[in-house]
Amino acid sequence: MALRLVSDFDLGKDVLPWLRAQRAALVAAGAGGGGPGVLENNYESLRLLNVERNGNIIYTYKDDKGNVFFGLYDYQTKQNEHLYTFEKDLQVVSCSVNRERTLLAASLVQAAKEGRRNELQPGSRCLTLLVEIHPINNVKVLKAVDSYIWVQFLYPHVESHPLPENHLLLISEEKYIEQLHIQVTQEDGDRVVIKNSDHLPRQRVAEDFVWAQWDMSEQRLYYIVLKKSRSVLKCIQFYADEHFSLMFEAPLDVSLSDSGFKLVNFGYDDLQDQEKLSKHPTLCVFTNHTGSLCVCYCPNFDTWEQITYSVLYFHKGHGKTFTATLGRVDSRVTKGITFLSLDYYVAVYLPGHFFHLLNIQHPDLICHSLFLTGNSEVIDMLPHSPLQSLSGSLVLDWCSGKIYRVLLNQSYLLEFLWNARLDCEKLALLHCVLSCGRDPRQLEAKVHSFKGYWEKLNSNLEYVKYSKPHLHYNSSVVRREWHSLISEEKKGKRRSTVYVRNILDNAIKVISNLEARNLEPRLTPLFQEEDNHQRLLMGLMVSELKDHLLRHLQGVEKKKIEQMVLDYVSKLLDLICQILEASWRKHNLHPWVLHFNRRASAAEFAVFHIMTRILEATNSLFLPLPPGFHTLHTILGVHCLPLHNLLHYIDNGVLLLTETAVTRLMKDLDNTEKNEKVKFSIIVRLPPLTGQKICRLWDHPVSSNIISRNHVKRLLQNYNKQPRSSMMDKSSFSVEFLPLNYFIEILTDIESSNPALYAFERHDNVDAKFVEEAALKHTTMLLGL
Repeated sequence: MALRLVSDFDLGKDVLPWLRAQRAALVAAGAGGGGPGVLENNYESLRLLNVERNGNIIYTYKDDKGNVFFGLYDYQTKQNEHLYTFEKDLQVVSCSVNRERTLLAASLVQAAKEGRRNELQPGSRCLTLLVEIHPINNVKVLKAVDSYIWVQFLYPHVESHPLPENHLLLISEEKYIEQLHIQVTQEDGDRVVIKNSDHLPRQRVAEDFVWAQWDMSEQRLYYIVLKKSRSVLKCIQFYADEHFSLMFEAPLDVSLSDSGFKLVNFGYDDLQDQEKLSKHPTLCVFTNHTGSLCVCYCPNFDTWEQITYSVLYFHKGHGKTFTATLGRVDSRVTKGITFLSLDYYVAVYLPGHFFHLLNIQHPDLICHSLFLTGNSEVIDMLPHSPLQSLSGSLVLDWCSGKIYRVLLNQSYLLEFLWNARLDCEKLALLHCVLSCGRDPRQLEAKVHSFKGYWEKLNSNLEYVKYSKPHLHYNSSVVRREWHSLISEEKKGKRRSTVYVRNILDNAIKVISNLEARNLEPRLTPLFQEEDNHQRLLMGLMVSELKDHLLRHLQGVEKKKIEQMVLDYVSKLLDLICQILEASWRKHNLHPWVLHFNRRASAAEFAVFHIMTRILEATNSLFLPLPPGFHTLHTILGVHCLPLHNLLHYIDNGVLLLTETAVTRLMKDLDNTEKNEKVKFSIIVRLPPLTGQKICRLWDHPVSSNIISRNHVKRLLQNYNKQPRSSMMDKSSFSVEFLPLNYFIEILTDIESSNPALYAFERHDNVDAKFVEEAALKHTTMLLGL
């Protein structure tokens, strides 16, 4: 499956054997009383309560009498420890322990018969207690109220020495949060007691909120308040001392109700019916070491046919809304949508329906994200139990009491990459595998990429995104200059020889740099022709990009910038080549594709489609293509497309008629009626000079006719009427039509007056006699004779 869950903690394996061993030891010793030994066989009451910032896990269990025991699993030492026992039948709402394990905060409610009040504190339903657990077990009542209370100790960034003051958050069902400041002192060695326990200073942190989330890793509190029916997200940062500060507040385009409230990451909450989770909005905040901050939100399910959710990328300043169609409409959604933080990605899924992997490093590049919807193996294998994201790609399954480390399954993704049918899925999987791989060099050696290319690409993208707009390279200058050079070439004009030579020299350096890096032979027949237009574009891009970087990177050596530009342009071209190479290898294409004596296969259709997509992308970005790309694309187009579609592609500039491609066409295609139509349709679309050259390669009356007409036209363009020569041999003319005879005499006069200028360029397919006959025949047709 795409997600790999590696077990980090399991109540059944890491706690239960220890409890049984403790009980067995006490039974063997004939001991009784407090401690885990009285657990007896009530193991089903064992459940996980909270995960602290240092990874320590607090759990609880009951004996047959309902006595509540608190235990701690040390994440570092993998050892269990008994914390405290309440010899009352109580239900635990929330629990937290300080970093030194000297104070335990717990919120409990009466768990006996309905209607009974708390015997520890008459008149109250919920009791919040602060316990000295090292070692004298003094108990202080913090709250005795009817509303539920959740507790959470702060774990500030400090050294390992004990703190003189502890800070505890109290989160009330009445929509307020308080911070208590608890000073402790050591007595008689290591005995820790609360100082001034009669009066603990407290201050209000937040109030009137409808949603709150605790970020244990960064010690931040996120909460949402409603202002004039508008949701506002606030973030509070807590520090090592008693101070805290509001980091930011920002409006959210989410709909939350003022009637209730929802807590996230404040420990286990069995007060809410898990079956009703899908009926309430799901909202969570994710941060990670990359500097990203995302708000994920899914409103109430209004329909069972599709689900809409939003991801707000605060670190990018924008958000996106996605709609997923459920794979099986007949199956009702009983579990809520799941959001998981996976470093550079956020996983969004609904088991059995869809799986999305959103790239949060480059969210504006939608091709980096993977969207799978419907009935597939990937979706069906996702965990069905509700999971809660913790820091460091950890997730908690409250139902089973297990903690997993979530990883993207590299082997599965690579297999999925090769088997995926859609190009969008392949591209997303490629980026996912490369960005999340543990060994980028090994992975690059497997999709055949340049060494370190993807790492450099990501760093370059980050730099460009956050730099000022005037630093951004714009291809519009290159576009204008390239079109200007091509236009001048068509008109027979040319810039200074030195200027054009410098541009073409840049292109030679790019191709040489590319060939030096690529030692393996290519299947695709690229770089086998000049293609001056693409060379001009390469050279112009190198020149303009080099000038741009020299202006803005003044501290970098000129040679280093030149090499940087050559590497960049070379890698762009090589990326296109590698895409084509991968396509050819996948579809088992061979060089005989370039011949026209066979019908196109499905593989050639697929490669032609990929090349068309590449052409669209490079045209939109105005990037150069490898010399030979247009020739290969056109030949595949002739193979794959019906004539009317082929001509449509040519007329709209999708297929470019290169001289190499048309030459192959004229030589390889025979003169069947169908092929004659193809050849003639292409010849009439060629530029005049190229058309004249190509016509001489086609041994056919149509091409001879075109050559003849062009020759006569060239003779008559500069004709100045001269007295008619009387020395002409009229016996050589067999046509008894005076206008035609006169016309032949004019042509003969022109050619004889300056043989060097008007000499006909002889070719195997056409001779001068045929030119005369073709001219006469054409004139006869025009006159209707």
